[in-house]
Amino acid sequence: MGITLPTTKQWVENCAADGEFMLAARYWNGGLTLVIGDQEHTLPVSAGMPDASATPQDGVIKLKADAGVWEKILAPVPERFHNDIMANVMQGKGISRDADPVVFGQYFAAAARAIELLRAPIDAGEAMPHDLQPEGTYGAPVGRYVQLELGGAKHRIYFEEAGSGIPVLLQHTAGCHSSQWRHLFETPEITDRFRLIAYDLPYHGKSLPPVEEQWWDEQYLLRGEFLRSIPLTLSRVLELDRPIFVGCSVGGLLALDLAHKHPDDFRAVISLEGALEIPGKLEHNTELWHPQVNNEYKARLMDALMSPTSPKRYRKETSYVYSCGWPPVFLGDLNYYLEDYDLTAVAGEIDTNRVGVHILSAEYDCSGTAELGQAAHQAIAGSSFQEMKNVGHFPMSENPKAFLQYFLPILDRIAAA
Repeated sequence: MGITLPTTKQWVENCAADGEFMLAARYWNGGLTLVIGDQEHTLPVSAGMPDASATPQDGVIKLKADAGVWEKILAPVPERFHNDIMANVMQGKGISRDADPVVFGQYFAAAARAIELLRAPIDAGEAMPHDLQPEGTYGAPVGRYVQLELGGAKHRIYFEEAGSGIPVLLQHTAGCHSSQWRHLFETPEITDRFRLIAYDLPYHGKSLPPVEEQWWDEQYLLRGEFLRSIPLTLSRVLELDRPIFVGCSVGGLLALDLAHKHPDDFRAVISLEGALEIPGKLEHNTELWHPQVNNEYKARLMDALMSPTSPKRYRKETSYVYSCGWPPVFLGDLNYYLEDYDLTAVAGEIDTNRVGVHILSAEYDCSGTAELGQAAHQAIAGSSFQEMKNVGHFPMSENPKAFLQYFLPILDRIAAA
């Protein structure tokens, strides 16, 4: 076996000295067991403290795989779908999980960090220049609210904008908000020619629930008709002339949905992590809204979708934004992502002579995979496709420098057309 693991004592000491692990492991009674072939390696945890002398009974998360799988997971820079245990599980790459679902949700962040500590550390990466400006420097975007009639009710929608020229609507991912696009606002190569408008969906970020509805009486579930109406209504109210629509994840699916159903309202759509259909069922994700599992699980789960080579400072920022959302909203958004949306039978109807279609898929995305993006491209005649290397599901926020190398040429192409 080509895996060299520390002793239990060393693993315990490394975890106890790591602030990220200790915060995630608070109150944990149990531990983590890695089954590598026929060998077991256990990290005991007692009352939130790694303890080599403890004998865990309940609360143990057990992960089993053969040695070849663990070699890939513990590589200094793991390959796609082996960069995180949940990425591996989601793609069926060899790990089996034995744990109480609630305990797993509660302590997944600690378990994932304990495994990261078995690898050589990866550099945190450089900060973007606009994040290092001197005190008193103002950011480019200006935010405000606009009243929209959506689904028969008045919604107070928050949006930020910067730049001038061709309008661009920016749609965030599930359970998130418009801060994901903040790096684009600070890029003069974009704002000198394009008017960027990033909005928060209702119930997300600074957009508030409608005061006319008793929204607290029923489960929030995002549906396609309502979702499609938001960029259409916002574009009409702001008097935009056939804007470009850019969306990621849920927004990436929405981009293709709009190209199919409203091609004359947009000059082009850019679908990040888009697909014709996303495999999965909403019912398999109920721990995302379990009363005993907090938003920390959502936040750490996002790391599974990101590239280990993206700067850690921006990966953690991306995860942080997920931890700030209204608890039901991420699972509710997945209703559109996993259940409501499906263009498999109709993608060939999209007319790219009426609306440009551009698909960008990330190498490390284990949800909207590059294979799914490629399939969408092949089904939509006249579309463009490119795989973005060394980034994951949130390219614009987890690794903005790398993302701009792929995004700017598409904007140039649309502007030239």
